[in-house]
Amino acid sequence: MDPASKLKLDLLFEGIRYSDALGQAAEHSFPNFYPYRFKPGERNPTGQSTAQIPYLLTTSDGTLIRVKGAGDSKWSVVGSRSESYTLIRDGSVGLAVEFEPLPRWMQGQTADGFPMARAGLSLHGDMGVINVAPGCEYFLEKADNVSMRCTFCAYGAPDKRTQHLGQVAGKTALPDLTYQHIQETLRVALGESDLRHLYLVGGSLTDWREEGKRFVEIARAVRAVNPTGIPTACGSGALPDDMLDTLYDEGLVDAVCFNLEVWSKPLFEKICPGKNRFVGYDRWIGSLESAVGRWGRERVYSAMVAGIELEPEHGLSWQEAADLAIDGAEDLCARGIIPIYSLYWPVGGRDHPDYLNRLRSYFERLSAGYQALREKYQLEVWDGFMCRRCAYMQLECDLDFAASQQGRAH
Repeated sequence: MDPASKLKLDLLFEGIRYSDALGQAAEHSFPNFYPYRFKPGERNPTGQSTAQIPYLLTTSDGTLIRVKGAGDSKWSVVGSRSESYTLIRDGSVGLAVEFEPLPRWMQGQTADGFPMARAGLSLHGDMGVINVAPGCEYFLEKADNVSMRCTFCAYGAPDKRTQHLGQVAGKTALPDLTYQHIQETLRVALGESDLRHLYLVGGSLTDWREEGKRFVEIARAVRAVNPTGIPTACGSGALPDDMLDTLYDEGLVDAVCFNLEVWSKPLFEKICPGKNRFVGYDRWIGSLESAVGRWGRERVYSAMVAGIELEPEHGLSWQEAADLAIDGAEDLCARGIIPIYSLYWPVGGRDHPDYLNRLRSYFERLSAGYQALREKYQLEVWDGFMCRRCAYMQLECDLDFAASQQGRAH
């Protein structure tokens, strides 16, 4: 693995411990969705149990990495905004880094006084993620007293976000005011930031056709304020053919990403019970294939949660899990579907060396095997969908970039 990708893996697994510089950087950086949690006995200059830290850092070679707070990490940050920041490991000579800045629009308001930071737009580097309907209805459904939400997901629970965005459970349409706010916010953000990708996401509806109607509505609203045609991807669940036709025939999106999450029907049934109950594994893959028939190769994706297979209830060794994932990657690639593997960060007391060592071994094996498959099937992640400047927990773009640089050198 090339040095830049290895460093990214090191930081994703080992994290960064708190320092005065890291805390100060949070004041002018895009905020992390997970605050730093101090360990017992750890040096804590804040006097609080948690602290805000930056969300993303960039190294001098352009590698984007999500910041994970970890009190026992050997990595830390020194410096300041005026003198620049340096990432060091146990005091050794370090690397110059920058943190993704806090954009001006996040501190602004719409014409009617609504905070733009709550309008449903977030940034992953040069990608604008539009999520005006974050509440997932699978969280509200149970079968045999088992929740239908995906087992790894804690993000889609209906909460105060859904309230201030006007999302109502069981209702497909969103309020006109919600679209007014996101359109005004997106106009300002496009004027301030060098966004190269737009990604439409949201919580699932139990009726996949109704979910399709909602995403058509969202895509139309976004297109109205995207005059330069920044590539836009639909990150919905799987959709029926008539909804795919509307998205494609109207030119609403340039790519789609229907997140299968995990390979194999048995694991899909366990890990994604709602997706399995209301759509089904076979129909999900069928929808991805139908999308390839419309948008073509290199425009159809599926995000996968890399490492969820290692949860003990699934009974897989890291080698078995990696081999299963690689088999799935080959099956999808053969269909013209490109999986994207986002690293799974375990919760619930499993953030310890043995578990993380197995997870890292799994992820390295999967990443290497999948890179070989992309070469075999002559597939590349389309730059309009994702690139190194927005792939913050994924390695595909970093590994392919390193391979291309090595090829040029020879």
